[in-house]
Amino acid sequence: MSVFGWEALDIDYEQEAERICARLRETLAQSLRRRGLVVAISGGIDSSVCAALAVRALGSERVHCLILPERDSDPDSAARAGLLAETLGVGVDTFDIAPALEAIGAYAARDAAVRTVLPEYDETWKMKLAIAGGSEGAINRFRLVAQSPDGTMHDRELRLHEYLTIVAATSYKQRLRKTIEYFHADRLHYAVVGTPNRLEYDQGFFVKNGDGSADVKPIAHLYKSQVYGMARHLGLPERLCNAQPTTDTYSLEQGQDEFYFALPYRAMDLALWGLEHDVPAAQLAHVLETTVEQAEAVYADIVRKRRSTAPLHLRPVLLGTVSVGDTAGERAA
Repeated sequence: MSVFGWEALDIDYEQEAERICARLRETLAQSLRRRGLVVAISGGIDSSVCAALAVRALGSERVHCLILPERDSDPDSAARAGLLAETLGVGVDTFDIAPALEAIGAYAARDAAVRTVLPEYDETWKMKLAIAGGSEGAINRFRLVAQSPDGTMHDRELRLHEYLTIVAATSYKQRLRKTIEYFHADRLHYAVVGTPNRLEYDQGFFVKNGDGSADVKPIAHLYKSQVYGMARHLGLPERLCNAQPTTDTYSLEQGQDEFYFALPYRAMDLALWGLEHDVPAAQLAHVLETTVEQAEAVYADIVRKRRSTAPLHLRPVLLGTVSVGDTAGERAA
């Protein structure tokens, strides 16, 4: 490839919006056989664009939105979600899932794992997870970052067991939200919309049977940069279009790049595009203004994450032959 740059991610947004909306209508009527769509909106760009496309495809009267905050959610996330619902004119229910998470021990399990490396930690502290190493070609290392009530920051290495326990406990949040989404989908005879973008879907950045579960995923083929472009094309408020991608899962603010991806989303988009189109690492390095070794490390990290998260994309494994008739509307993890 002789020419490679940021223009590789350019698309015709009107044409793509029309194509997605037509496919939504077709899928809903012919495969899923449902009357409308349920979308959980977080105030982030992905769920905002999915909700806007759903409304464009079906009309606001056939789209139902949910706002599902919990103890660690940024209050501004719910405020942005409310702004979206008002802008789109959709019905919306808000449900605080913190009491349910408390009841099933999600917070307690997480906090107990944190205290194995930071014994003084309690519910008055704030915390997040971070990784390091992937962009340098090394194996990712897991870290706990915590802030005490007096503002002091603490950084601790996490062993794999504690890291997995914290992630498992926080995955309760996505799985509980999905349970609520399907309750509303069942009562309305609607289908559930999944909101991952291409980068998240490709790299397995979702919880199986949590935010990864859905009946239809309208933007799983769009790079994160393109989702932002689609939001502006659809005329969403600037407050939503300017929202930076976060996990909104931990009490300390956490960017997706520090928790999972090797680079900020825009650079990751281009790296993923480059890998899929056999762009040499040297060309990627030139555009990203990094060393060739760093670009090679990013490519390697993408491949490594694809391999390690492949089971998240698998359907349940059947150990015999089963005929179930029409499976066109299968819910994908």
